[in-house]
Amino acid sequence: MIWQQLVNGISVGSIYALMATGYALIYSLLGFSNWAHGDIAMVGAYIGFFFVASLHFPWWASLILALLGAGLVSLLSERFAYRKIRNNNSPTMFLMISAMGLSVAIQNFVLVTVGSKFKTYPQILEVKAISIGGIHIGLIDLISLLGSLIVIIFLNYLINHTKFGLAVKAAATNMKVASLLGINVDKYISLVFLLAGSLAGLSGVLLGMKYTIYPQLGNYALKAFIASVFGGLGSVPGAIVGALFIGLMEVFVAGYVSAGLRDLFTFSLLIAVLVIRPTGLFGKDIQDKA
Repeated sequence: MIWQQLVNGISVGSIYALMATGYALIYSLLGFSNWAHGDIAMVGAYIGFFFVASLHFPWWASLILALLGAGLVSLLSERFAYRKIRNNNSPTMFLMISAMGLSVAIQNFVLVTVGSKFKTYPQILEVKAISIGGIHIGLIDLISLLGSLIVIIFLNYLINHTKFGLAVKAAATNMKVASLLGINVDKYISLVFLLAGSLAGLSGVLLGMKYTIYPQLGNYALKAFIASVFGGLGSVPGAIVGALFIGLMEVFVAGYVSAGLRDLFTFSLLIAVLVIRPTGLFGKDIQDKA
């Protein structure tokens, strides 16, 4: 049933959107793709699992701690892995190399300390499907969809209707001019990394509840990166639209073509966008970001 597939695709795409918006926010400010972003999501998934499975915290408290923990790791990564490079006015490529190194370091740290075994979240919600007009949606999928929708609406409000959003847009347009106008650029970059890390942590927990968690869970962020490229790097609305499109495409390919070809279609889309429309769906100019 096509409506069923639409719901499933939007549910998956909404989780990708949480990661993709983090990519877009960081790119809009610093002009590089944070390859360690997916590993921040993986860290959030493990933090949530630790508190809910080992310490038996309530699920809502574990979720909050996972968001805070992932946000803190993201904040520290900006402070110690990226800021010195940025202040030295080094080429953007240096930031990407640092991000790749940080990604490997985080994955290996988790492998050494936690191990490589797959872990499954304890049953937090009832395993049942809710039927709405003949469309069946799992309770976890419904929670993921609604939670992601609320967060995305809040993020849109934060960027477009607050002082924080105005400062981020100013810094994204021209960081030097924003600094001359009295905007503490370092402060807002740190806040963006904190926010992006928290969003990644939320997506990691949702992925962990839906599937399992393991040190390479952050590889799911590749889909979020493709969504950002498809929507237009640096554009938060574009990242959201791109993520929903990727989620829908994967579900329809798996349902009507072959599950084994799902990733082939996704990465073929990336190549097509880079060749045909490098600026992405929204065609954002390099100076018109966030």
